[in-house]
Amino acid sequence: MFDPDIAPSGTLLGLLQRGRGDGTLHALAAPRAEALAALNHCVLRDPRRDWQLENRSLYYARLYVDLDGGLGEIEQHLFHPDDLLESGEERTGLALAVLGHLASYGREDALALLRRYAARGGNWSWALDELALRDDDAGLLALGEAVLARFPHTPEGESALAAAVRDAFEPRPWRLWEDDPHAPALGARVRAAREQGSFDRWQRQLRPSGPRPGWSVREVLDWAQQGLDQHPTQHRHVPATRCLTAVAGPEDRGEIIEAAAFGREAARATALRYLAEHHDPQALDLIETAAGDPAELVADAAVTAFERMRSTAALERARAWLTRTDALGAAAAAMLACRGGEYDSPLVLAALREAVRVSGCDAPVLWDLVDGAGRMAITCAAPVLRHVYRETSSSHLRGRAARALAATDPSFATGFAVECLWDCEESTRELAAHHATTADARVVEQLRRLAADPAEEAEVQTAVRSRFEPDAPAV
Repeated sequence: MFDPDIAPSGTLLGLLQRGRGDGTLHALAAPRAEALAALNHCVLRDPRRDWQLENRSLYYARLYVDLDGGLGEIEQHLFHPDDLLESGEERTGLALAVLGHLASYGREDALALLRRYAARGGNWSWALDELALRDDDAGLLALGEAVLARFPHTPEGESALAAAVRDAFEPRPWRLWEDDPHAPALGARVRAAREQGSFDRWQRQLRPSGPRPGWSVREVLDWAQQGLDQHPTQHRHVPATRCLTAVAGPEDRGEIIEAAAFGREAARATALRYLAEHHDPQALDLIETAAGDPAELVADAAVTAFERMRSTAALERARAWLTRTDALGAAAAAMLACRGGEYDSPLVLAALREAVRVSGCDAPVLWDLVDGAGRMAITCAAPVLRHVYRETSSSHLRGRAARALAATDPSFATGFAVECLWDCEESTRELAAHHATTADARVVEQLRRLAADPAEEAEVQTAVRSRFEPDAPAV
């Protein structure tokens, strides 16, 4: 996860970086050169706060198709000398995913570029996964020699090859190479690598490194702390909590409470989580004390333990902790938003406004507060929800804001729901397909396009088809 440089939300670049539907609409209305420059900037400098969670590839690929954009800048980016030094997925993953979608739209230049990069590029495995979904057998078979040449015929090379075969997201190319009658040597090598990967997995299963049945509470707590003392550090307090559940009995409560109050960092974190999960009467007091601990592991474990609690006592304590300005206060606000009653609406609304005012539109606590505003149908929250929708750089948070606006803003169907049909997130497009007014000609045209697009997700197309049924309600 990283913090990208995001342009203001009112600019074309800022709209495209956020993946907003208005980004596509503005790009299609802007001078083509300006639109392509902004689009290439987004694809080559991934704007997502979390590139493993947020979607942009289909959104950008559709805009390349609409603008008839060339791939010269993507090619220069993929084969830049930096690719030899920095082969991480975050540098090239978005560009490769865009090429994959373009190949599915029939762009032969995108398919050829993926093939070249799979043969020569640093992030070749991603390109190979894209090809596995879109290329024909002949194209994949032609890559076999180049891909396997990456692995030297040494013990280290064969081990790396076994790991690549075992961890491949899409196994289709490896199966083709294994069964290729025209390259028996390659097939034998892939087959041996696959068998070695299976053997390695079996060996790991025979040598588990965790606690064994019969361990005592003290031994589990010591095991958790030993992981923290190792180099590199191993955070074991979460699995240790599960082990503690297996070995602890009522007679061990005193020892666990003592560990939660006075133990070393990992042991204390383990005990706090255990007590919270078992709704111990002293858990909330221990959590309150631990939340202010200077040790980050202990403070984080205390907040996480509270977030996982589902008792009435935890909800009552959340109301008392709502005024705190630390992480525990944010967790209390989130709990009220997720589980509070209608009478908690003023507290949730106040927390939502305060979070936006103090921390901006990307504060982590906003995810739950926005959901809570929608769940409670707090109509007077609509102005701040619209602000979050416009300004956040997280496309997932924007989707949550859109869902909350659908429950709180009477103008949603004729406003944000229209642009949401072009949004980068499939869940947001699905929401828009249910709500956007068909009185707008753009809406009908986009619904038909989504229904006919083979790259669109099934849930979105189901929502679109429901709008065209004879008895579908008019919005």
